[in-house]
Amino acid sequence: MTRAERKKAELRREIIDASFECFAERGYHATGIADIATTLGIGHGTFYRYFENKRDIIDHVIDDLIAKIISALATENSPDAASTLDEYRAQVGRIAEALPRIFFDDPRIPRVLLFETTGVDADLTGRMLDLLDQSASLTAAYLHHGVECGYLRADLDVDNTAQAVNGMMLASAIQGLRADSSVDCTALNQAISRLMFDGIRAENA
Repeated sequence: MTRAERKKAELRREIIDASFECFAERGYHATGIADIATTLGIGHGTFYRYFENKRDIIDHVIDDLIAKIISALATENSPDAASTLDEYRAQVGRIAEALPRIFFDDPRIPRVLLFETTGVDADLTGRMLDLLDQSASLTAAYLHHGVECGYLRADLDVDNTAQAVNGMMLASAIQGLRADSSVDCTALNQAISRLMFDGIRAENA
């Protein structure tokens, strides 16, 4: 990158970050381009050199949030990375540490993903529903792999179990949005892990 290209990339990144803050604090519909521009101390014209409008920027905000979630599922945490129950326990532990840091350390993230985006338009609502479906499919992939390797029970209802596991995490994320409530991530992870491993492991594993 040239110096000019690097500065353009940095400003683009700053606009996305500022937009996220405004959407989380004010709400999507209550946020104007002027609010985002004022937060950064830039003019309207500068914003429009990088993004078409407010609807365009929220797509980029969502892309950024999804990338953070995907980063928690790196190579060592991919669905086919574990070959034994102990390795799967360790993998679940790593994921259980990474995801709460995304959703609970910054409650603005679930607020934007779960509430602000679904009130924008039908296309964005559909995108969020697709994301939930993809999350369930990803969780099911971990379970399918465990069944195939023999460390999860052979009669496991993989698809419904995946929905149940994701439902527990989703409900916890929503609970974490309450100003008078905080989520004990350690206790939550222990509860979910005990439920999972006592309920889905193979009898001989």
